[in-house]
Amino acid sequence: MRYFDHNATHPLSSTARQAWLDATERFIGNASSPHRIGDRADRALQEAREKLAGWLGCAPYEIVWTSGATEANNTAIAHLSGRPGELLLSAIEHPCVRESARRWFPDRQREIPVTPAGVIDLTWLQTALTHGPIAGVAVMAANNETGVLQPWQEALALCREAGVPMLCDAAQWIGRLPAAGLGAGDFVSGCAHKFGGPAGVGFLKCPTDTRPLLAGGPQEDGRRAGTENLPGVLAMIAALAERESAVASSAERDRFIARLGQELPQIQLLGAESPRLWNTVSVLMPPARDCRQRWVVKLDKLGFAVSTGSACASGKEKPSHVLTAMGYSAEEAGRALRFSAGWDTTAEDWDALLTALGKAVAELA
Repeated sequence: MRYFDHNATHPLSSTARQAWLDATERFIGNASSPHRIGDRADRALQEAREKLAGWLGCAPYEIVWTSGATEANNTAIAHLSGRPGELLLSAIEHPCVRESARRWFPDRQREIPVTPAGVIDLTWLQTALTHGPIAGVAVMAANNETGVLQPWQEALALCREAGVPMLCDAAQWIGRLPAAGLGAGDFVSGCAHKFGGPAGVGFLKCPTDTRPLLAGGPQEDGRRAGTENLPGVLAMIAALAERESAVASSAERDRFIARLGQELPQIQLLGAESPRLWNTVSVLMPPARDCRQRWVVKLDKLGFAVSTGSACASGKEKPSHVLTAMGYSAEEAGRALRFSAGWDTTAEDWDALLTALGKAVAELA
């Protein structure tokens, strides 16, 4: 089986696996314990915090370890709910941001529209920020479905000018593109399993007065209760060190797209006019004779693990909110597929995917 679903989760890297195993043997104590064994664990956490802060460009004390980006985003939005005014969030945010906003801002939220190319409307945001009060803004760094990069730097500058804090969900950016500069944001979230670290660990860059989402002990300077996952943290840092030193290339993705346009022109590329993650290709497949014959199922039978942003329009699931925001119909959104490669994906893998797509189109369209 060839794996093209790295935006959902990246296989654990050998470096991260070894770091996790080493940590479980070396650091047996609780970082909150007062003895020397606990102190060693605490020092390891602090060293990891310093490394991550160095990549992001922020102070180590601004980093809080979490169970992942979902917890981090929920923490940030719960904290922002204590401020007066609305929450402005992009119409293409990850469900963990959207659902958290519904919980903490049930009657005071607005969506920032996106263009047909999948990019947030900065002009709309600039105008909305002048009609306050605004409690906060949520703009992701890169979209998980289309791979389209968002102008988070420009959005952050607008928020700074208006004196409004901003949350940037960087789960799809970190570990694929350089983390430098992200630390300028008020709240920045990320998780390990998107780039080869283990599932169940992540971080939130946040102010020191951030209120904890979880009640309990005083860990993480009172911003996140619960014993820290030290092996997970060290495995995440080891994986990120690998990615930060690697040079990403979109050459194979671009070659795949070029051949796709030539050999299967009935497949439509999404976000074609926008900068996108080097590993992501999102498309609309042709209408199928039988909608129940899911494209993702057909490709799975052909030996490829890919993902779809929504079920067919005739199914029970709602169409992708990302594609809906971009102006696509429910029927069109029901034909969306996402191919997301990893650091170890080869040119042969991309070529084989193209061949499989040709077979799938011949049989279903």
